[in-house]
Amino acid sequence: MEGETFLWLIRHAPVDGVKGTIHAADAPADLGDRVQLEALRQRLPPDAASFASPARRTVETARALGLEPALVPEFSEQDFGDWTGRRHDELAASGGEAYAQFWSNPAHGRPPGGESFEDQVARVRLGLAQIGAGSATLVVHSGTIRAALCIALDLTPQAALRFVIDPLSLTRIDRLATGWRVVAVNQRAA
Repeated sequence: MEGETFLWLIRHAPVDGVKGTIHAADAPADLGDRVQLEALRQRLPPDAASFASPARRTVETARALGLEPALVPEFSEQDFGDWTGRRHDELAASGGEAYAQFWSNPAHGRPPGGESFEDQVARVRLGLAQIGAGSATLVVHSGTIRAALCIALDLTPQAALRFVIDPLSLTRIDRLATGWRVVAVNQRAA
């Protein structure tokens, strides 16, 4: 791939749903923080290519930022399989050994019917390879941004899970001819 790529990674707005739930792809975004959305929109590069996970919350956030993104399945959040739609406290109380085992090694563990974070990193790597030179905005999930940071910094998946990525935060990374550069992580625009 020729040329440098400048990526603006935005975590979607908070989910408009029950907190502590492993939300499905159709969970809506809470777009009530208009001040943060506008401040974030002002920081985005004009005329950049725009991409998003196909999840409803990322698409709604992108549109609230004035973007019409191409949907990239590789940027989806980690697939939690059978646990999707369930609450963490419920799973901890009744999830048995599988739930406890998963959290003892979340980078490599797989929920029943789901994927590991390590699997997500491999998938995000394929998605990033689809983005050409120039500036691009990606409205995605916290796990997707952690995966991109894992790739950019050549971290282990376990180490990349240490990053905090807040809703409506901005992370900036660049793919250069000589490797990656991390400009900023988890910034609030307002």
